[in-house]
Amino acid sequence: MKPVKLIIVSMLMAGFASAATAADKAMIGISMPTKSSMRWIADGDNMVKTFKDRGYKTDLQFADDDIPNQLAQVENMITKGAKVLVIAAIDGTTLSDVLQKAADKGIKVISYDRLIRGSKNVDYYATFDNFQVGVLQAGYIESALKLKTTKGPYNIELFGGSADDNNATFFYNGAMSVLQPYMDKGELVVRSKQLGMAKVATLRWDGAVAQSRMDNLLSAYYGKEHVNAVLSPYDGLSIGILSSLKGVGYGTPKLPMPVVTGQDAEIPSMKSIIAGEQASTIFKDTRELAKVTANMVDAMLSGKPVPVNDTKTYNNGVKVIPSFLLKPVVVDKANYKQVLITGSNYYTEAQLK
Repeated sequence: MKPVKLIIVSMLMAGFASAATAADKAMIGISMPTKSSMRWIADGDNMVKTFKDRGYKTDLQFADDDIPNQLAQVENMITKGAKVLVIAAIDGTTLSDVLQKAADKGIKVISYDRLIRGSKNVDYYATFDNFQVGVLQAGYIESALKLKTTKGPYNIELFGGSADDNNATFFYNGAMSVLQPYMDKGELVVRSKQLGMAKVATLRWDGAVAQSRMDNLLSAYYGKEHVNAVLSPYDGLSIGILSSLKGVGYGTPKLPMPVVTGQDAEIPSMKSIIAGEQASTIFKDTRELAKVTANMVDAMLSGKPVPVNDTKTYNNGVKVIPSFLLKPVVVDKANYKQVLITGSNYYTEAQLK
């Protein structure tokens, strides 16, 4: 007869072996929207590494901002036997039919960073606190212009993300929760009077579109007046906006660069921040988001409670999606080394030179 301790150890080892075998057999489909942003490439790479380290197989696909392409890629993942789909949607309203096919086969779905809308077949949402992203961007403008202690008025123009990305509205609303009181008092002035996502959205987060719009704003509303701040929700837009500003002479001692925000801490914007052009960005550590996503998958496939920290905020039009929200961090010239290099090893100093 085996000793009790030996039996327990044997049972535990058998449990670990079966769990490892289950993970080895599970394939995770990862659908990313585009390779045009370094951020999405990093997301995909981080998830593949994290899942493979835990014994999963992965199928990573980039859809090149083409909706039919993403739909075809997700369908192919279903056909190939994915157990879980992790999807960052190009357009969060276009996936209902393909997600029904996934549900019919018992495949779980994690909406990754961008909320998938209009489908009951979304199980969980892994993202950052997107409203807080906007709060931090606007708070940086508030601090840089000293709005709490000076009355201005200061001129500001507003840019939004792609209207088909649910996050864009959260970013904008978060920012406006800070900026609107100053607008109401006349301390911040939008000379173009272009407010609201319907007027400030930038389709597909396209930097060239943002640059063209900034050109038009400067030409139409800033002949003699100077723009003091530009709310930009994403680094790719910020670079286009900055090109427009530099094209008419901003960034010189006589015409200082406005306070221009951003998001994702992409290398071109980090170099711009270090050079004193872009003022700030928002850092979202995609390595941590990959871990959160992998933790969700582990829990789902083992029948354990899935880790979430928000069950109220994200309604996709059909139901509230249980979510895990990570905290975003403001980065500027003063703290980038601490946050991005020594603090997290996200970048090396050589990458930002």
